[in-house]
Amino acid sequence: MSGYRVKTTESSRLRARLGHPVIDGDAHIIECPYVLPDFLKQVGGADLVKRFDAAVRDARPFRAKSLFWPAHTGKYTIDRLTTMLPRLYEQRLEEAGVDFCTLYSTYGFRLQVMPDDEVRAAACRALNMMNAEIFSGVSYRMRPAALIPMHTPAEAVAELEFAVGELGLKAAMTCNEVLRPHPEVMAKAPELAEHALQWTPLALDAPFDYDPFWAKCVELKVAPAGHSINYGGTHGSQSNYVFNRLGLFATSGHAACRALFLGGVTKRFPELTVGFLEGGVWWAAALYNDLFEFWEKRNVPQLLEYHDPANWDVKLSAEIFDLYGGERQTGARFTENAAMFTRDGRTTPDEVPDFVDDWKHLGIERREDIRDLFVDSFYFGCEADDALNYTAFNTKANKLGVKLNAMFSSDLGHWDVVDFGEILSETHEAVEKGLMSDEDFRDFTFANPARFATRMNPDYFKGTAVESAVDALLAEQGAAA
Repeated sequence: MSGYRVKTTESSRLRARLGHPVIDGDAHIIECPYVLPDFLKQVGGADLVKRFDAAVRDARPFRAKSLFWPAHTGKYTIDRLTTMLPRLYEQRLEEAGVDFCTLYSTYGFRLQVMPDDEVRAAACRALNMMNAEIFSGVSYRMRPAALIPMHTPAEAVAELEFAVGELGLKAAMTCNEVLRPHPEVMAKAPELAEHALQWTPLALDAPFDYDPFWAKCVELKVAPAGHSINYGGTHGSQSNYVFNRLGLFATSGHAACRALFLGGVTKRFPELTVGFLEGGVWWAAALYNDLFEFWEKRNVPQLLEYHDPANWDVKLSAEIFDLYGGERQTGARFTENAAMFTRDGRTTPDEVPDFVDDWKHLGIERREDIRDLFVDSFYFGCEADDALNYTAFNTKANKLGVKLNAMFSSDLGHWDVVDFGEILSETHEAVEKGLMSDEDFRDFTFANPARFATRMNPDYFKGTAVESAVDALLAEQGAAA
């Protein structure tokens, strides 16, 4: 067979007409699992390889219907094989209309949820070593993200330091939540713990303090980006893959984003940039706008003015019950049970309980504080076929007239991307329909993915095909500021 000949596609024709490069914020690697043991052996020896094989064989992490057919199967064989072979991948980015992409693991989803601490840490390290080596010759056009295990801050910090310091990787794939045994079941019936797994956050109400990891990201200038396969949650289906897949990443992204925000992470680490991948941006627009509504109606001064039980006129309430309540809802009966109508049973003045102040980590005093703690810190990976990508740019709907940081994310390599050559052209349909402007499209496919990486590391694109264009963008931003 002769070498592959790059084709002209709708996406490549579109790219040729654009006045800017295209940066793919989330393409995928389809790893060859049979190569990983070569690197596992380097990390922990032959015994660890055996333990890993047993863990993979016995794994039942999700207990819900899943589907992922092997990368080499199906009608578009060459597309599937492409994401396994860096040199072919690099050539074919032209067909996708892409100048540069950051690559995220696929096999890593399985590795991040392994329950054995030693095996999980070793597997993530081995995969990072493997991808760093395999993709080392194509860094001009593509760059793999390090896979970071997140069960504890310590293991996350250790692998991030290794990936950046030893392997020279510049991006990081985290997860939005961690699958853990329910603590009460673990304490009382450890033999049943594997049957009582729950997804836990990395910020608010997390079982560990993850601030050391966020601090390390800032120190090493790495913007973490999260995927989560939260199959098997409280709403999983045992019979229907589509049921489990619809809204999967959006659900976990929403939970993770609000945990980081309400947990004060963006307040404590204003330099930190966090990505939420494959879930689109529509949920982020809803969350951003909801935050304003909840803060305006549920901040402490507002609650004290309108909802403090101490201000409740119980006598007046009893009189109204006597007038309108009938024989079962008398004033006397109401007075006797009035405390049932308040959350903490108070009907007399008292200090404000701690649980009332849901915003205590944030110090929000005005609406603009919400914008400042949210917009610049968060970026959202959006696939080409998501019809709601335009919601990021709807300044009429988004509070304070903001645009959220949506970034083009092809998801190349996965089953729902059936043709390399359609990705960019499919994304452009929003412009053709009048839902995005040309400026929005530039932000979506170039400026936002560039800002995601360079907000923490201005040198992220040095030595790449888009270096000069990104430098010009940063200079443009500096002049505007």
